[in-house]
Amino acid sequence: MSSVTIESVTIQPPDDFNAFWADILQASCALPLHVEERSSDLRSTPEVEVRELTYTSLDGVQIFCWYSLPRGQTGPLPVVIQYPGYISEPQIGREQALQGYAVLSVAPRGKLRSSDQINPGYPGLMIHGIEAPATYIYRGFYADALRAIDVARSRPEIDPARIAVMGSSQGGGLTLMAAGMRQEVTCASAGAPYLTGMMAAITLTHSSPYEEINEYLRCFPHRQAQVATTLSYFDCLFFATRVQCPFIMNLGMQDDVCPPPTGLAAFDLVPARDKKLYKYEGHGHDAGGIHHGAVVSEFLQQHLQP
Repeated sequence: MSSVTIESVTIQPPDDFNAFWADILQASCALPLHVEERSSDLRSTPEVEVRELTYTSLDGVQIFCWYSLPRGQTGPLPVVIQYPGYISEPQIGREQALQGYAVLSVAPRGKLRSSDQINPGYPGLMIHGIEAPATYIYRGFYADALRAIDVARSRPEIDPARIAVMGSSQGGGLTLMAAGMRQEVTCASAGAPYLTGMMAAITLTHSSPYEEINEYLRCFPHRQAQVATTLSYFDCLFFATRVQCPFIMNLGMQDDVCPPPTGLAAFDLVPARDKKLYKYEGHGHDAGGIHHGAVVSEFLQQHLQP
């Protein structure tokens, strides 16, 4: 992998990036999933069954998901794995279940119902353990997102050849990461990706949550190089270079949370032959969501329900 320059800030991938993530995947996959589930009658409808599901992730942390299934469907179902934003909690995927998908909506560590063992809080997640790659919170957070793919593939009602990953903001970054790390992903839709070009982003915006890093460095200016090294292991620019599946990205061109130059750089690095960028002028961090929902629906239909 080569270095990436965004607005005069050069971001260098670590030499052992691949080995670092290979070790994490090996440690994570060595753990039994221990999937447990129960129906949530309160949240279910006549058309959609909603279940509460947990599984074991890296370091033995228990991760919670909402799992939505269309009632009356026969045969293996395509699945949509949804990743949440930085502050937002995972949404129940009833709307997409009505379109014929199983929907796994993931709450990585620290999120609602996945916070009993690790809970750095919000704000605070962005800098928790940032002093070193081995202690950084996103080491486990990324593993939690990847383990959801294993959960989906383990389900008898799911077709393992039809797996989509999607999300916006932090969910968009996790989408890039998961699509880059796991070749089993059929297609991916990333909106306003966070965790992308991070050392450039903190110079381009003073909005939270990137401002957490700026505040940390104002308190500990002598750790600038240390922080840059840690973040280089988790920068989704370097996962973008691995994405081969059909891929779409949407950006709000006036986004003051995830600066558009970072998303544009990530999109340019995606090598997939089937990729498309949607730029929404006049939109901020919503990334054109009011218009883009129909695009995502058509994209999923094309690749999961041919």
